[in-house]
Amino acid sequence: MRGPVDPRLLRVASASRAFLLASAGITVIQTAILVGFAWLLTRALVGAIDGEPVARLWPFVGLALLLVLARGALAALAERVSARGAAQASRQLRSALVDAVGRLGPGWLARRNAASIALTAGHGLEALDAYFGRYLPQLVATVITMPVVVVAIFAADPVSGLIVLVTLPLIPLFMVLIGLATRSVQRRQFDTLTQLAARFADTVGGLGTLKVFGREWRAAASIGDVTRRYARETMSVLRVSFLSGFALEFLASISVAIVAVTIGLRLLDGGLDLTIGLFVLLLAPEAYLPLRQVGVQFHAAAEGAAATDDIFEVLDAAREAPVRDSVVRGVSEGVLLAAQGLEIRRGPHLIGPIDLAVSAGRIVLLEGPSGAGKSSVLAALLGFVEYRGTVETSAASARDAIAWSGQRPGLVEGSVLENIALGAVRPDEELAAQCLRDAQASRIPLDRALGPGGAGLSGGQAQRVAVARALYRLRSTAACVLVLDEPSSALDAEIEAALWRTLRAVAEDGAGVLLVSHRTSARAIADEIVRMPPARVEAAA
Repeated sequence: MRGPVDPRLLRVASASRAFLLASAGITVIQTAILVGFAWLLTRALVGAIDGEPVARLWPFVGLALLLVLARGALAALAERVSARGAAQASRQLRSALVDAVGRLGPGWLARRNAASIALTAGHGLEALDAYFGRYLPQLVATVITMPVVVVAIFAADPVSGLIVLVTLPLIPLFMVLIGLATRSVQRRQFDTLTQLAARFADTVGGLGTLKVFGREWRAAASIGDVTRRYARETMSVLRVSFLSGFALEFLASISVAIVAVTIGLRLLDGGLDLTIGLFVLLLAPEAYLPLRQVGVQFHAAAEGAAATDDIFEVLDAAREAPVRDSVVRGVSEGVLLAAQGLEIRRGPHLIGPIDLAVSAGRIVLLEGPSGAGKSSVLAALLGFVEYRGTVETSAASARDAIAWSGQRPGLVEGSVLENIALGAVRPDEELAAQCLRDAQASRIPLDRALGPGGAGLSGGQAQRVAVARALYRLRSTAACVLVLDEPSSALDAEIEAALWRTLRAVAEDGAGVLLVSHRTSARAIADEIVRMPPARVEAAA
């Protein structure tokens, strides 16, 4: 966290500014109630000590009770406002993070550990709820309440006000010193948790290979070591938190005690009126309470704040990334998607240039040896990787024009229907069933439940469900080009031949088809074959 408030979070989560203003308004009323309650209670107690009639004291007691009820209602309202504001701010930040990852694309994701990004987007953003919902409102309350209470004390008794002014800076001084330690241990804890998530995900993903080579116990031991280190880091965070709480409570108690002792001595020698002394004694703890609460909420929000650097690393990378999707109006009649002079850098290798055009009713086959960059060309068309050249489309963007199925099925946990109609608000079961039939997967029921990554289907079945998903998008959206990357690599010859017939039918219905395949049988259905040129080595600019 950069200072007491990270301005980057407030800029991205604009909802935070609105609810902080609402919190400030509530705090102003609460502060007025606090001072009024202290004065009414003082007046009632002093009157009772002086022997005033009960009838004269009841109005003060009644008003004090009303203020207590009002303060309780305002506290509940403040909690509600803070909770809703925190939820809105976190939602905005999560949306910005998801949009940034989407703009950076699979090429960027492939160079990073997916588990650590998922942890940042999930647990890290959830931990920021305490930052938005508790820490920031408390900081606002401190800025408003503390000066008002100090001024009220100073106006009533300058001596007590001076003591408060002298002792009050000790609390933020210790907060800064302890806060530096808190930020350090919290950062280590979050880094260790990120490492644990990444290690666990990698181990689960490669568990089959580890068991074949008899290395699963070593992987388990490694996870155990990281888990124990995370436990130690967590205990360090707790120790610092308890130390912080003790230090703040101790300083506040000592400061209030000094005020109380001076008031008591002056009451004994008659140098101070009881009404003033009692009023100041009631307000003195409230002068220190906001700062103590800031320290408490700082520790509660520290875990979320530790994730902000990771969050803004992604946001900054997306901001600096160039726009990869070029929309050129006025493409040739009948052309749905075209690329001219398309070049993609992949490490030291430069893929391309590639010229291709996918027209309505035609199947274009993109050919080349393994590693030539065919999938990279598709990624460029989808806007997932940086490229040179132009991409032309008749739609709003190339991504809007394309219904795509990649080499990996990319299925998610849920039913087959949910996977086929991925993202649809109201899935069309009849259309999904038709797409399954056209993808040669009619025997797979729509209500079959799949595990993470499509667990529960064979490789060929998962591939056909992915093709059905692309067909569903083509038929249910404005997409006009079906792009398939090795759709038959896990299929036998008979099912492959049936799939090729489906692609021909799709083209005859007016769509364009861009196909990447190593199978020689794909040549028989292609209207045009585009051969990938050899990749060449070019020094990075």
